[in-house]
Amino acid sequence: MRERTRAILAHPRFQRFVVGVILINAGTLGLETFPAVVERHGHLLTAVDHIALYIFAVELAAKIYVERWAFVRDPWNIFDFLIVAIAFAPATGGLSMLRSLRILRALRLLSVVPSLRRVVSALLRAMPGMSSIVVLLSLVLYVAAVMATKLYGQASPERFGSLPTSLFTLYQTMTGDDWGNIARDVMTRHPTAWIFFTIFILICTFVILNLFMAVVVSAMDDENAEERAAIENTTAHTERILAELAELRKEVAELRQDPARSATTANASRTPRRAARRRG
Repeated sequence: MRERTRAILAHPRFQRFVVGVILINAGTLGLETFPAVVERHGHLLTAVDHIALYIFAVELAAKIYVERWAFVRDPWNIFDFLIVAIAFAPATGGLSMLRSLRILRALRLLSVVPSLRRVVSALLRAMPGMSSIVVLLSLVLYVAAVMATKLYGQASPERFGSLPTSLFTLYQTMTGDDWGNIARDVMTRHPTAWIFFTIFILICTFVILNLFMAVVVSAMDDENAEERAAIENTTAHTERILAELAELRKEVAELRQDPARSATTANASRTPRRAARRRG
């Protein structure tokens, strides 16, 4: 029974069915944000939501039944369990905010779709390298904010009047959001301010942010390399087993074709046993 359940869970059709349920559930949760749709089809949307939740719960129970203690050793299983468990929390009183967290069920696509799972694994692998870049970016932002506050605080107090304001303005500049108008406002009093903004954008946007991309791409390459190595090892192991099976079949076929050889082989195998009995 357990092996049959495992085969059902691993079947591609069942996986596609789960993906379809996730997409339908995400669509119904999105439709609940339209008051007119809720007024007309609110009961239908609620029924679909409950059916999807029960399907997820049954799938999760089947996984626990099949994998037993191995279930808790897989982080993706814990991720699915938490998302489904949140949906069963009461959505009244102080926990009413949990009702809005039902949309987190759409994130189950990350654990169901293998390609998305590889992307998330690559991002997690890149975290140690990204942390160093975050520290570097924070240091550059802090230094630039202190300089901008002292240089342009009086010229544009609404943008660089204090350190927190300067940090937010420079973060906005780093993302490319309306940085041209920010620079022009300062340049009315400080014509050479373009030098500061140009150097800041070059360092933050074109250097540091590209380092983020390089770390993530490198992590994805490592993830793909490990996956290819695992596939190659599995293929080599399968080929070795098939070769051994072919050799055994060949020997069995030869023994069937040559009865005398078969009898000789059988006698040869009995001789050591007879000798052992005599010594005994």
